[in-house]
Formats: sequence, C-alpha cells, structure tokens
Amino acid sequence: MTAEIIDGKAIAATIRGEIKAEVEAMQAQYGKMPGLATVLVGARKDSQAYVSMKKKACAEAGITSFAHDLPADISQADLLKIVQDLNANPDVHGILVQLPLPDHIDDEEILGAISIEKDVDGFHPLNIGRLSMKRREPLFVPCTPRGCIELLDRTGVKIEGKEAVVLGRSNIVGLPVAMLLLHRNATLTICHSRTKDLPGVVRRADILIAAVGRAEMVKGDWVKPGAVVIDVGTNAVDDPTAKKGYRLTGDVDFDEVKEVASAISPSPGGVGPMTIAMLLRNTMDSAKRAVGMK
Repeated sequence: MTAEIIDGKAIAATIRGEIKAEVEAMQAQYGKMPGLATVLVGARKDSQAYVSMKKKACAEAGITSFAHDLPADISQADLLKIVQDLNANPDVHGILVQLPLPDHIDDEEILGAISIEKDVDGFHPLNIGRLSMKRREPLFVPCTPRGCIELLDRTGVKIEGKEAVVLGRSNIVGLPVAMLLLHRNATLTICHSRTKDLPGVVRRADILIAAVGRAEMVKGDWVKPGAVVIDVGTNAVDDPTAKKGYRLTGDVDFDEVKEVASAISPSPGGVGPMTIAMLLRNTMDSAKRAVGMK
C-alpha cells in the first residue's frame, strides 16, 4: 500500500481562493477590506522570511497589510504602545507579533496585550483557555493546529471515535491540536520525551500528528497500517548534494511511512502552506465579525 499524499499546497490554494471571494463580497457589500498588522522586531532572517510570505499571501487574497518593522532594541513600553494603537485601529482586524522576540522583551506580556478580538495567531490566554474547556468556543484557533484539522477534514478523514496520537506537547502546536482533536471526539494520547515505549504508543494511532521537531523520527514500523499521518515538523538536515548544503524534512521518515499509512502530508508542502492560509482565514473571520457579515 502506498499512501495518498495530502497536498497542503493545493488545499491551501483552494482556501485562499475562497477567502479572496469573501474579501470581494465584503468590499462590495460593506465598502470594507480586512486588515492584518504584522509586527517584526529585529532583523532575524527567518522571521523576515515568514513575515514576507504572510504579506505576499495577504496581497494575493486582497487583505490589506499594515507592516511594522521595528529595531531589535525597541523598549517593552514602546512595543506595547504600538500594539495598543493597533488594537484601537478599526482598519486592523488581526495583529500578528512575529516570534521569537528579543530576550529583553516579555513576549507573554506583549501577546497578552493584543485584543482578543484581533488575536489571529490564537495565542491570547483567553483564546487558549476557551480552547481547553468543554463547550467553550475560542474566537481564534492557532493557525498551525487549525491547518492540521483542516487537512483532515478536506481529505475526508473522520475524526470522531478514532484513536489520535499527538507526538509533541508545545504550546504552539502539540497542546492546541490535541484540544481540537478532543473537541472532535477523538480518543487522545499525547506523547513526549518521557513516554515509555514511544513507538508502541504511536503505533496505536488511527490519526497521528507529528510535531516534535526531530528530523525523520517517526519510522515506518512506528505506524499502524492504514493510519493517517500529518507531519508538522520542518527540520534542516545537512545534504552536500543540495544547493544550499541542506534539505528540509519533516518529523516523519516520509519514504518509509508512505508505504504503511493510508494518507500522509509531506514536509515541506503539507502543513506549512496551511498555516498561512489559516492566518488569512482567521483575519477574514475577524473582519466579518467586525462588520456583521455572515
């Protein structure tokens, strides 16, 4: 058996097309455009690249970008003032503070200062708190976990009643995606570095979400035949044959696991494009709430 490849690029492109149509409908009906503010502190190349991709995706979907590129030595107070000004700006429907922030900045205070109505990253304590409770709906779900669930839904994977294993327990992916799976009535196991018989536990999964940050950790004999595997990891591995001297790979040994699983998302090309698509979706949803659009 060779697994179905879950094409995150194609699914994300479909979602961006849906959002573009909604943007056009909003502009026609309300004369308003969704707006996303990006806040970049310092000159980290990876952060600059991420923000650039987000701006490009906004432009393609018709979402207005408000860019704030700030020096690395900005003070906590000045950064807070920028966030507060964006909270008060009615043209801004989403605020994204690119992490990581410099060491002298308290990122918890900065993220907590973002209005819950504009927390399109989904990291505000109230949104995370609602996500972790039964019968509570957060205004926003973190983009990468939401993208994982969207990949399952759009591939036709039934979640209810299935045994789901999440490998990794980060605040950004592992814990939120675990909560989403619970809300969808999966039976859930969260694995981590202290889990006993890790391969054996992972092998129980009907649905496996790998988000541990270790290159090709999940081998073919870790996976139940017929399981659905979502690979969140993006890891740089030395490769002298590659132009840059390295290649990107996921947390799953793709070549091995594709021969066991029924469906698998590649990395790159799986969850990554969905993260940006879900950021646009969260921004669009925020704008629709702001104008009263169904």
